[in-house]
Amino acid sequence: MNETVRNRPAGSARPLSEAYDTALLDLDGVVYAGGEAIVHAVGSLGAARAGGMHLAYVTNNALRTPEAVAAHLTDLGVPAEPADVITSAQAVARLIAEQVPAGARVLVIGGEGLRVALRERGLEPVESADDDPAAVVQGYGGPELPWGRLAEASYAVARGVPWFASNTDLTIPSARGIAPGNGAAVEVVRIATGATPQVAGKPLPPMHRETILRTGARRPLVVGDRLDTDIEGAYAGGVDSLLVLTGVTTAAQLIAAEPRHRPTYVAADLRALLTGQPEVAPTGEAPTGEAAPAGQTAPVGEAASPVDGRRGGFRCGGWVAAVDGDTLVLDGEGDDPMDGLRALCAAAWTAAGDGACGADAGKALARLGL
Repeated sequence: MNETVRNRPAGSARPLSEAYDTALLDLDGVVYAGGEAIVHAVGSLGAARAGGMHLAYVTNNALRTPEAVAAHLTDLGVPAEPADVITSAQAVARLIAEQVPAGARVLVIGGEGLRVALRERGLEPVESADDDPAAVVQGYGGPELPWGRLAEASYAVARGVPWFASNTDLTIPSARGIAPGNGAAVEVVRIATGATPQVAGKPLPPMHRETILRTGARRPLVVGDRLDTDIEGAYAGGVDSLLVLTGVTTAAQLIAAEPRHRPTYVAADLRALLTGQPEVAPTGEAPTGEAAPAGQTAPVGEAASPVDGRRGGFRCGGWVAAVDGDTLVLDGEGDDPMDGLRALCAAAWTAAGDGACGADAGKALARLGL
């Protein structure tokens, strides 16, 4: 477990695609949404790959097989092989195989991705609680999952059959908005039985283990859109992370994040892989990390901001942010709204310490258009 409390987004003098050997990319909300590529994703991933970065796609969605995911990515213009795709179905199948006899039957509540992963581990998928399963596994089954499948899981779990879940994401991005995820279906079975499943997917260790085993990454960068899966998983695994704001996480949620949900880097989209990241410096300290001249509260050549004197002031680009009572305040005229967001995160996270910041950021974010 990573014990460091991050109090501001990090900077990087080198493009992230050069600073890290492998990008561990979430799919839904990062590469695509509702099956369609997210803006800038295809070109950015192609350029990162051409520059030598290994791209691996790590998803909590257990519905599709790695072959199907790789084919979809290739169709979108992001060439991928099945070996480049790691799913929570693979992670949960390994977890089950470690606890049941070889060749055991497993009741599957989900899609083909789960069935293929179980067979890969020598297990036999079955469809009924009356098939004498040694385990029940539940994964995202798509928007048309019949209610009767949840009842089937409940019957087996209520009889004491060990219960596993690929993941417990409550929501999933779609082309039409945010839809219920596998976690919502898991809650139905939990309510019916009072039981609790073993979970494999992000942010838990089985998924991180599966990813490292399959990719061999030595200096990975986790790239995701969710604080409670992608970023928390990176935190738990002790690796760096990049949050992109193309999925479910809002700027306000990021500012209020507790330590395990604070990413190393913050960006609007996947173009961030191809660039360095600006430093976020306390007011009174130059952005390079060098101390400002005595008595000077702004970096050399910049006018001091009225915010500079307030508690916990931070600057990034042309923006300065600080906490003023129970409000986050923002000053300056930066070119990039993301720089303003980075400064706001630093001020909020520093003020919150090892908790979650409750300061109101509404006006500051409105100024940034976020």
